[in-house]
Amino acid sequence: MGTQLDQEKLKAMATELAKDIKSEKDLGALTQQLVKLTVETALNAELDEHLGYEKHAPEGRGTGNSRNGYSAKRLKGQHGEVAIEAPRDRDGSFEPQFVRKGQSRLTQMDDQILALYAKGLSTTVSFDRFLSV
Repeated sequence: MGTQLDQEKLKAMATELAKDIKSEKDLGALTQQLVKLTVETALNAELDEHLGYEKHAPEGRGTGNSRNGYSAKRLKGQHGEVAIEAPRDRDGSFEPQFVRKGQSRLTQMDDQILALYAKGLSTTVSFDRFLSV
């Protein structure tokens, strides 16, 4: 990230998301949704890399290892508990790095994830007080 286009996309997304935020509770719920979405997307990208093909790609047929659904996982962080769906592969060789097997706490990751989105929100004066909490 870091290009001007990415900043504009973030600002547009933040502006749209900010329309539904009316309270600190709403901001907390949005924060948890963003953490969930980001973690699940990163884990799926890691599985794509591990398997060597994207989901539903024809080159994955007959490779001997493929996606095998999801496992429910609960992650605790400073913004509360987030339920995620962690992808898995058939032969159990997938070892995610973003959120490792057995890991139940997000350390500084939730702040890093939120920092990606907060750049757009920080320009909205009425939400600055929520971001500093």
